[in-house]
Amino acid sequence: MSLEENVPGTVVVKILDKEYQVSCPPSEQEALLKSARYLDENMRKIKSRGNIHGMEKISVMAALNITHDMLSKSHQLNESRHQTLQKLKFLEEKIDRSLQINRQIEIT
Repeated sequence: MSLEENVPGTVVVKILDKEYQVSCPPSEQEALLKSARYLDENMRKIKSRGNIHGMEKISVMAALNITHDMLSKSHQLNESRHQTLQKLKFLEEKIDRSLQINRQIEIT
C-alpha cells in the first residue's frame, strides 16, 4: 500500500437526493460508494412505505434495520464457526483413534 492510498480525498455521495461530501482514502472509496448506495436503497424503501416521515426518522430506522441485519449475520457466522470447530474436533479425535489403532496393530 503506497502513501497516496492513505491520503484522504473527498468523495461526494448522494443519499435520498441530497449530496454529502465525505473524506475518504482512495483505497476505501469504492467501499464507501457501495455503502452509500446500500444506505440510500434502505432509506428509499422506508420512505416509500409512507408511514415514517422526516429525514431523521428515516435515517434512524435505516440504521436500526442495517444494524439488525449486521448483528444477525454476525450471530450466524459465529454459529457456523462454532459448528465448524466442533466438526474439526470430531475429525481430529477420529484421526487420533485411527492412528492409535494402527500403532497397536503395528506393535502386535
